[in-house]
Amino acid sequence: MRELSLHILDLVQNAVEAEATKVMLEVVEDLSADTLIIRVRDNGRGMEKQECSKVVDPFHTSRTTRRIGLGLPLIQMSTQRCEGHLKIESEMGKGTLIEALYRHSHWDRPPLGNMADTLQTILVGNPMLDFHYLHRVDERSFSIAASEINEILGGVPLTQPEILQWLQGYLKENLAILYGGVENEES
Repeated sequence: MRELSLHILDLVQNAVEAEATKVMLEVVEDLSADTLIIRVRDNGRGMEKQECSKVVDPFHTSRTTRRIGLGLPLIQMSTQRCEGHLKIESEMGKGTLIEALYRHSHWDRPPLGNMADTLQTILVGNPMLDFHYLHRVDERSFSIAASEINEILGGVPLTQPEILQWLQGYLKENLAILYGGVENEES
């Protein structure tokens, strides 16, 4: 995938398909340490240790709709190409943690991409999901939780055109603040 935001969307979708009701997504850009970390933690059904070791094999998938699964193998390949790693921790009945670490300045690191669209897709497409997002760029941070948005909206669905427009603007504005008030040049 060309952008990390598309990998993130895939990881969250995997969590939802694993029956997660709660997903925490963290993006941590530590420029002084030259790292970019993406963490997705869910409370889905989790995996056995043996299953966990197989998920980076492109010819292994738990899906019944196709016989290959490229999401995690592609992330692992891109992290390794960028002097990073992919870590997977999972426990049956408790959930899964996926952590992808990249050297931030590595020439081959894919751009983060359009996180505003990715977050909007996750929030709108999974209205029952308890979704939390935290993004740090050095000392700056932005967080948003589906529960907070739902409380503010008082039952008005996110699919309303005015709400979608507000959400897109809110996400873009707050993500831009992480980069000094300008849109991330990578998106």
